[in-house]
Amino acid sequence: MIYFATNRKLHSDNVFSLIWKNEATPSKDCTLVCMSMEICNQTTGGTFILIGLSHKPDTLVLLFIGIFIMYFTCQFSNILITLLIYMDSHLHTPMYFFLSNLSFLDVSFTSVTLPKLLDIFMDGNKISFIGCMVQCHCVLTFQSTEYILLTVMAFDRFVAICRPLHYLLIMSHKLCVFLSLFSWIIIYVFTVPITILMSTLQFCGSCEINHFYCDVMALLQLSCSDILRIQIVIFMAAALLGIPCFLLTLTSYIFIAQNILAIRTTSGRSKAFSTCSSHLTVVTLLYLVLFCLYLRPPSKTFLSDGKVISLLNTGAIPMLNPLIYSLRNKDVKRAFKKLIR
Repeated sequence: MIYFATNRKLHSDNVFSLIWKNEATPSKDCTLVCMSMEICNQTTGGTFILIGLSHKPDTLVLLFIGIFIMYFTCQFSNILITLLIYMDSHLHTPMYFFLSNLSFLDVSFTSVTLPKLLDIFMDGNKISFIGCMVQCHCVLTFQSTEYILLTVMAFDRFVAICRPLHYLLIMSHKLCVFLSLFSWIIIYVFTVPITILMSTLQFCGSCEINHFYCDVMALLQLSCSDILRIQIVIFMAAALLGIPCFLLTLTSYIFIAQNILAIRTTSGRSKAFSTCSSHLTVVTLLYLVLFCLYLRPPSKTFLSDGKVISLLNTGAIPMLNPLIYSLRNKDVKRAFKKLIR
C-alpha cells in the first residue's frame, strides 16, 4: 500500500520521531499528517508530483521547443524507417527486420516519457499512483528490451561478417521471429517483479519525484520502507540481463574485429566495417549513457545530473538511431527515393 503525507508544514522525520518515541498523546500536527496518510490510502488515487528538468522561467520555453522537436523528429524518423522496411522488398532481410523492431521500440519508449515531460512544462506535473507505476513499468520494459534487441543485432552482424556464406541459412525467418519475440517476452520475467515490489512500498513525507518521469531510483529515494528486497531483484536483473548482454555484444565485436583485420584489401575491410558501423555507433552511445547513468559515484547533484543523462537516453538516442542507420546506408537511401517517386 502507498502512503503519502500531504501536510508539508511537518517534515516526515518529525512524524517518525514521534512514533518511535511512543508518545501516548501525539501532537496535533502528527495527527493531521497521519489522518491525511489514511485518506490517501483509502484508494490508489494518491498523486505524485514530478519536479521536471528546470523551474527557471527563462529556460522553460526553450526546453519545451527543444524537447518537442526532439519528440517529433524521433516519431517521424522511426515511423518512416518502419514504413520503408515494410514497403521495400529489398529491405526484407534479417538486419532490417531487427531495425524495424528497434524503431517500433524507440517510438514506444519516447511516447511513454517525453509527452509527460512536455505536459510538465504546461503545469501538468502531477501523476497518479497507477499512472506512475504503469510509466515505471513501461520504461523498465522498453529500456531493457532495447539492450536485448541490440545484443541480437550484434549476433546478426557477427554471422553476416564471420559466416557470410551461411548467413541466410543461419538467420532464417523462423530464427529472426523467435529472437524478436524472445527479446520482447523474456524481459517481463524481470520487470514485472520489480513493478509489483515498487507498488507495495510505502512513500511517507514528500510525494515529489526529482525527475521528469517515474524513475525507479528516484522513487526509491522517496520510500520509507525496507527496500532491500527490491534492491536484490534489481541487482539480479542486472546480473542476469545487463552483464550477459554486454559480454555477448563485446564478444561478437571482438570476433568481428578479428575477421575484418584478417581481410587483406583496404576496400574489403571498409566494406565489411560499413555493414556493422551503424550498429556499433548505436551500441556505443547506449552503453556510454548507461554507464554514466548507473555506474558513477553518488554526489549532491546525482539526481540532477541523472535527469540530463536520462533525457539523452529517452530522447536523444531514439532520435539519432534512424539517422545513424540511414545516413551511410545505400539501401535505405534508395528505398526513400523510391518512396518519394
